[in-house]
Amino acid sequence: MPVQTRGGASASPSTGTHRQRLVHTWPLWLGVITLFGLWLSPLVALSRSAFSAHMILHLGIVTVASPLIAIGLMRSRLDIGFLSPGLKSALAASAFDMFVVWAWHAPSLHEAAARHTPVFILQQASFLAAGLLVWTISFAGRSKANAALGAFAMLTTFMHMTMLGVLLSVAPDLIYAPDVCVGAFGFARLDDQRFGGVLMAVFGGLPYMIGGLALVARVLSEETAGERP
Repeated sequence: MPVQTRGGASASPSTGTHRQRLVHTWPLWLGVITLFGLWLSPLVALSRSAFSAHMILHLGIVTVASPLIAIGLMRSRLDIGFLSPGLKSALAASAFDMFVVWAWHAPSLHEAAARHTPVFILQQASFLAAGLLVWTISFAGRSKANAALGAFAMLTTFMHMTMLGVLLSVAPDLIYAPDVCVGAFGFARLDDQRFGGVLMAVFGGLPYMIGGLALVARVLSEETAGERP
């Protein structure tokens, strides 16, 4: 039945519910906007020849857009219970994320993505898939056991991202071909590669560490609540 509004117009309850749902799922829309903002930005062209720009684009997808979209999906009415973190799904998410990140930073695949647009699109899509999988599986569960498994997935991702970033930042020589690591932001080739490694080690690993610690805190708070008389 329509509801009379202040201006005399009528609005159905379903319209109000739809608006509330849109407001409630604002992280989803912000994440999608962030994602397309990254993919339509100059970073795309710059990342094809500068490693640090590639890393900014990569980290924007997996540590900003992906968690926002994951939170929005969990707030929506979509049934994503199949993504709750059981032991197998937590292990699979961590393993898939590590495979995707390390494989695309191998010289041959990184250079292929920089030189060929279809490979670049596949690279970006796999970064998004890996990021969404880890964040959604880690935070979708409500139980203490699921939170513990989510913390495991988060902290494992933190470790491998940090490890790869450190390896890149201390590399004594250029790992990638000179034509795909020209440099940006005033950096020479090797310094640009090292700066990209620093970005991954610090800003790539840190969000996952924070997420993992938040889940550990959830587990501990539930244990404390369970011990109260």
